[in-house]
Amino acid sequence: MYIGLGIVLIVIGAILAFALNVDIPGVGDDTLGYILMIAGLLAIVLSFAFRGRRPGAVTTTRESHVDPATGTRVDRTDIDPR
Repeated sequence: MYIGLGIVLIVIGAILAFALNVDIPGVGDDTLGYILMIAGLLAIVLSFAFRGRRPGAVTTTRESHVDPATGTRVDRTDIDPR
């Protein structure tokens, strides 16, 4: 989800660091560009790190067989919340 945000931050940071020469009082434009590129890279890395950890995700195991003594079907369902 944050991959797009990371790419946008990297692009804006690269434009500020390498293409534009803007006079921002108190902050160098190169420094701000590098900070934005690092933030974009961090957003991409964190989106991959937390990709599999979604709330509400469960693992379900279903098993079905016929009881030989009675001839009835026995169903078992295990739900493992992550």
